[in-house]
Amino acid sequence: MNIRSLTRGDGVVIGAAVLLFIASFLDIFSVDGADGIDMPNAWGSGPLLMSVVLAGIIGAALIVVARGLPQAPKVAGLDLGQFGVALAVFAAWSALGNIFDPAGGANNVGAGSSSGPDAGIGLILALIAALVLAGAAIATPLVPALQAALIPAPKPQATQPYGAQPPGGYGYPGAQQPQYGGQPQPGQPYGAQPQPGQGQPQPAGGEFSPFWFAVPVPRPLFAEDGSPTPIAELAPGTWYLAVEQRGPGLVAQTQDGRRGVLQDTSGIQRG
Repeated sequence: MNIRSLTRGDGVVIGAAVLLFIASFLDIFSVDGADGIDMPNAWGSGPLLMSVVLAGIIGAALIVVARGLPQAPKVAGLDLGQFGVALAVFAAWSALGNIFDPAGGANNVGAGSSSGPDAGIGLILALIAALVLAGAAIATPLVPALQAALIPAPKPQATQPYGAQPPGGYGYPGAQQPQYGGQPQPGQPYGAQPQPGQGQPQPAGGEFSPFWFAVPVPRPLFAEDGSPTPIAELAPGTWYLAVEQRGPGLVAQTQDGRRGVLQDTSGIQRG
């Protein structure tokens, strides 16, 4: 699971799930003049626990897991993220119903009181958390601000000596990087011409020289046989090795040795 592929919207979903979990331990009823009575929490009410707390937390987990996987598994034609959104909306709807009818699971709580129990702090916080969770799950694909990366990509490293492997990035531990030729300055877009006097000249005849690069946003890596299914996802902040030119794309190698085609090379940074 690649946490760098998580968005700000996913961060809101995670925060709402944590708030929902905390609310489950607070009182769900409030009765006037019953200060000495121990009020139940969501864990003492099966319907509330299943329809609001667990549904919301499980929905948030499915949304986050689906976002972190290169390709989310599908069940009955729907991926995990879609199931998670549906559970989040169901949890918010159920929490709203419990606010309107808090006495539905009250049993004998408040017996002898002139008025029935009102919604407690736990039920109110659960409603707020469920509404925020459902709203973030629905709005993330639609609002650009929520689609920004939750963990920003690190700034480009300083210029490395000729032939040296970029620090903190992808590379086989303890292995020496091959002397592939001159390295452009960090931050130079792929395909741009080096400035005069910078780096070494490229081999004659337009031969491709392997180089290290990083992507600005998560990018899918497709199989070399042309299959439309991604085999991995390249994450910002990690250096990858381009080993071959494949039309407008690049054949890249991942940390575990897998090779695939990066079709979208716009904005990549050379090491």
